[in-house]
Amino acid sequence: MAKIYATTQQQVSARETRNMEKVRRIAADGMVLLENNGILPLQNRGQLLAVFGNGVRRMVKGGTGSGDVNSRTVVNVEQGLEEAGFGIGTKRWLDRYDNDCTEYGRQYMQSFQKVLQEQGFAGVNWALENPYRDPDVPEITEDDVKDADRDCAIYVLARTSGEGSDRKLAPGDYELTEREKENLLALTTLFAHTVVVLNVGGVIDTTFLRQTKGIDAVLLMSQPGCAGGQALSDVLTGKASPNGRLSATWAKSYSDYPFAERFSYLSGDLDDSWYRSGIYVGYRYFDSFGVMPAYPFGYGRSYTDFSMQVRRTEIQGERVCVSVLVQNTGAACGRQTVQVYVSQPQGKLDKPYQVLAGFAKTGTLAPGQEETVTISFALRALASYDEAAAAYVLEPGLYYVRVGAHSRNTHVAAALKLDEPVVTERLQNKLRPDCAFDVLRADPERFCSYPSEAHEKASALVLEIIPATIATKTAVYAPAPAMLTTDKTEPVTMDDVASGRASLDELVAQLTVPELASLVVGASRGGLMSYSTVGAASTACPGAAGDTTSGLIDSRGVQNLVLADGPAGLRLSKVFVADAQGNVIPGLGESSLGNLGELLGMPTPARPADAVDHYQYCTAIPIATLLAQTWDPALIEAAGDLVGEEMEEFGVTLWLAPGMNIQKNPLCGRNFEYYSEDPLLSGRCAAADTRGVQKHPGCGTTIKHFALNNQEDNRTHNNAHCTERALRELYLKGFEIAVKDAQPLALMTSYNLVNGVHAANHKELLTDVLRDEWGFAGLVMTDWGTTEAADGFKYGASSPALCVKAGNDLTMPGSQADVDAILAAVGKELSLAELQACAKRILTLALQCRKQRG
Repeated sequence: MAKIYATTQQQVSARETRNMEKVRRIAADGMVLLENNGILPLQNRGQLLAVFGNGVRRMVKGGTGSGDVNSRTVVNVEQGLEEAGFGIGTKRWLDRYDNDCTEYGRQYMQSFQKVLQEQGFAGVNWALENPYRDPDVPEITEDDVKDADRDCAIYVLARTSGEGSDRKLAPGDYELTEREKENLLALTTLFAHTVVVLNVGGVIDTTFLRQTKGIDAVLLMSQPGCAGGQALSDVLTGKASPNGRLSATWAKSYSDYPFAERFSYLSGDLDDSWYRSGIYVGYRYFDSFGVMPAYPFGYGRSYTDFSMQVRRTEIQGERVCVSVLVQNTGAACGRQTVQVYVSQPQGKLDKPYQVLAGFAKTGTLAPGQEETVTISFALRALASYDEAAAAYVLEPGLYYVRVGAHSRNTHVAAALKLDEPVVTERLQNKLRPDCAFDVLRADPERFCSYPSEAHEKASALVLEIIPATIATKTAVYAPAPAMLTTDKTEPVTMDDVASGRASLDELVAQLTVPELASLVVGASRGGLMSYSTVGAASTACPGAAGDTTSGLIDSRGVQNLVLADGPAGLRLSKVFVADAQGNVIPGLGESSLGNLGELLGMPTPARPADAVDHYQYCTAIPIATLLAQTWDPALIEAAGDLVGEEMEEFGVTLWLAPGMNIQKNPLCGRNFEYYSEDPLLSGRCAAADTRGVQKHPGCGTTIKHFALNNQEDNRTHNNAHCTERALRELYLKGFEIAVKDAQPLALMTSYNLVNGVHAANHKELLTDVLRDEWGFAGLVMTDWGTTEAADGFKYGASSPALCVKAGNDLTMPGSQADVDAILAAVGKELSLAELQACAKRILTLALQCRKQRG
């Protein structure tokens, strides 16, 4: 019987209250002020505000699918404004929209239930591919505003997205609907000022907002977690400053993104994705091809003004240090983010106009107050990957160091001069494309520029790079694992290993092939499409995504590892029921999947007389994109610390987060789970999240989805074709930074193929690059159901046996078919030593968690 960690006390805990306040502070710091003609912050808190939009009462706290978090309380925009002292003068319109949503939701659920009746649990895919979206908003009339003060109207425009479906280039998603435009035009005539709040997880088309006279402020609220309404009111009233900066480029038009028409369903081909943009993604593309965005990467306004002065740039060994004096020259308190970019010299390899090299954020500065921040980065981080040489190379020339407040605001601070090429790392080409295709190559003639740039370059301080100070690293690739053997005859248990009476190698060596096969497959023997996984995938922590096997608890003392979903907090069942002996009763309580079990026709068991209710209320933190918009690793670490505290409380071993794929295209349905279009920012955010979580004994993060999970439509069977240079410099770099800076306990592979090989079966990716080149020491697991049958697809499913051979240690959620496939492969395409190696990594993590938790 598994230990139950959940509380039997229903009242709001001190931890819940404390964490709500943390979310409120973090969310406010990541909101981005895009436009402001002086209307914000709002002054009169006694007025009856006119508040409209689909995000007022139905505020989107985070994404759908595994990105959802079942928190006890969610403070919406209306509640937050009322708590701040405002009256709401438009409740009749809000009530009308609530009624529309109720009816629309009822019709959607009828359709969903019909699909489930026809397809069973497989019908869940229908909901992923056809997610619920609230209906369009009703018209705003003069009667709707008669009770409101006519000085200022607030319009909260919301969008939602989630796994399994990409966003649509259509009204109601990327674009505004005609009704939304009509309503905004009406507000600009009925009110002196109009403020638009964007409750969105990613980029939307802002053309109408930028061109409509009378829209005086646009605030990117993002999707801020369970205290979002309070955080928004803090920013609108000036109680908190909007200190956020964009972590992705917002284009003027969707067609401005590279190969925009070839993304996902727009290409007409969901089987193959061609990464033709190469290394030119986000600001790297916009800056290098002279395309002016609506809002640049790193952009954000404030309620105050700042000056920045570079005080010193110097080379210290292998590192460059840039010291910048920041002064608050305005009339309000605020924080400034200093961003440092580098323009690399063009050579054999083409380079973007500039790349982000480092950043730092000041503390809160009062008017007139100043602070000096120092940004440090390694010279080797400026190297480019030369596929012909299979090496990272610093090419000779001038490396211009640039400092600014965003990517289109940088100015040359110094030049780093390198007289000869330097190889920083010798590798082997492990990720070659499976076919030839053309990729973008930048022409410096098209680079963006500004009037003083040539003068700044000519007069820049020149610092000599001494090649001998930069050591060349050479990757060493491990041989195939050797089979573990032992002459011990007495059964070795985890107690023996923990006490030092035996080694972990001896325990693994004693395990039979069936025991080993069971260990490397998750505990759900029914597979992903089994009813047993619905809200009860974990025996110890209901609502968690799954467990490792419990089959070795009695014989070997190997406890389960509990894995919980939720990139914006833990996704667990709020309430579950256990009998007096502590056995969880599936079907009672409140599933993390809502009423899915009921819709599937699963019987509800009788409640025993001695049954006990248990509670697992978790905190919904802001989405990853908002966290990245803080540009503050300390705040992100605090968010991870919050999640780690709740993991420790509820007995969760691994958090299936953070997601950190590159935001390659704004229509990716899962961009809200990811940090940024930039790998450095993504990597530093993930490292900070990981440090926060892993402060807690026996708790770890699972960075995902490795790799190239940049679209959701047909995500399970899509073949992503990408050059090795783009993979190493862009799509893998954030993962590499997170691994080297924080050593996450686990990593999750993606569903898709990487250059013709399923990510979960890709030995070169999972063993040669991840473990041998980067030094990853943790556990690798599959995404859920990657080995399930794939009839009708161009590309099939992952092989359970090849998962093991590749170094993908754990297949989730697991099925008997997975175990049987591994058993059949041992001694053929799979060696016993390879199976033992995966099992040993799982047991290493189990032992580590046991020692830490006691």
